[in-house]
Amino acid sequence: MQRRADKSDSRKFYFYLIFIFLTAYTSMTAVPFCYGEANESNSQVWQVGERRWTIQEEYNYSKWIEANVKEDFFIRHKIPVDCADVPYALRWIYARISHLPAAATTVGNRLIGHWSTDWQRLPTDATWHKDRRFRAALLTMISTTSTRTMPYDVYPVRIDAEAVTAGTMFLIPASHTIVVSTIVINGSTIHPIQTFEAGLPTRTQKLCFRNFAALKPDPRSVSGLIKFRWPIENGGRWHYLAVEEHPFYSREQYSHSFSTGCAGYSDAVAKRIDPKAYDPQEKIKGLLATLTSRLEERIPIVLAGKEKCQGNQCPEGSLLWELYATSARDEFIQVTIDHLKEVIRENRLDQDAILEKMAKTSLQISTNQSITARYVFENAQWLSPDPKVSIDARWGLDKCGMIAKRLKSAEESISFIRKRYGNMDPLFTERAIGMQQAIVDDMTRESQNSRCTTKCLSAANNP
Repeated sequence: MQRRADKSDSRKFYFYLIFIFLTAYTSMTAVPFCYGEANESNSQVWQVGERRWTIQEEYNYSKWIEANVKEDFFIRHKIPVDCADVPYALRWIYARISHLPAAATTVGNRLIGHWSTDWQRLPTDATWHKDRRFRAALLTMISTTSTRTMPYDVYPVRIDAEAVTAGTMFLIPASHTIVVSTIVINGSTIHPIQTFEAGLPTRTQKLCFRNFAALKPDPRSVSGLIKFRWPIENGGRWHYLAVEEHPFYSREQYSHSFSTGCAGYSDAVAKRIDPKAYDPQEKIKGLLATLTSRLEERIPIVLAGKEKCQGNQCPEGSLLWELYATSARDEFIQVTIDHLKEVIRENRLDQDAILEKMAKTSLQISTNQSITARYVFENAQWLSPDPKVSIDARWGLDKCGMIAKRLKSAEESISFIRKRYGNMDPLFTERAIGMQQAIVDDMTRESQNSRCTTKCLSAANNP
């Protein structure tokens, strides 16, 4: 009887061990890459609990970027940034909102993140932009990271529409970073990848939205299209998941065959993101819709600039200038028009018929004034980004005025170059003056063709 009891107890013990193993295994696989919850402190920047990055969270991040990041995002939240600061800041802000892990490698080779307690004396708040502790950590983080530290925090991705989503970045090491704003799969843009970026110096500034354009990345470094690595916890310490273990990891963009049969790297990327060959008429239709949308978005910005920038309220470089100047937007419009002309020319389409269609699209640029999309198509180079000038000048209706300003600017540049570099570097001086002289010649020719009088040109430069 005793031996039977021993056997029964032994079986119960083995069943108990199996139960414990299965329970532990289930808990490990329920939360991807969760190696046990760290001992979280009320002193850290924010808490994450059992929340971890997954493929779905990456897609949620992309949706958040598309819905929330407009050109004035950092102005509204009073965050000074440069190009590398933008992706770092957005990743941390989203992680803070969603209680997900976030990390960054500083110039001192220190890994900081949501777990850091350096800012414990500052109060926190449920809303991220009111959270003084988080804002202090965020500003410190972006001031101690750069395009030089970014390779430690990212990994290269495969090139397709599942991996390259909003929030994905393009990195030129130690130089520049752009961020994917959205993916357009309908042929209505020049490139299916649309991006945004900030410039130098670090300041509270608007984001510039552009079509993706890049040279092939260097295979000897972490560069090109990339995503942020996932912070994971193990043994109470946070570190990064190994690069090769991330779900979108690939080095295909570095291969010699990547651009085979394409016009270059950007073209190869476009064909992998959206391989469809669009009918030229369908392409024209989509591009016209995009152009019209950008022109309509420009109208309230120009009107607000006219109201806010009367007198000298918007000096160049000021916050108001950042809000109401339209340099990047006008560049996007001009590039779209140039591409439209290219599609028309390459496919031998009837340009007159397309222009007639554009002439029927009216743009109400002020209460008593309207122009057509055709007018902008034919006169886009005369649009002024300056928020201080008249509505006419902003929309290219004061062509002689714009010619006069460009003439004056080029002539002043020639004078400065000759005075500053004439004796120091004659070769540079000759080349630089040659570039500016070409502008003078072009504007002089345009002035004659447009019959701009000397009186008009003088008045434009002495308002």
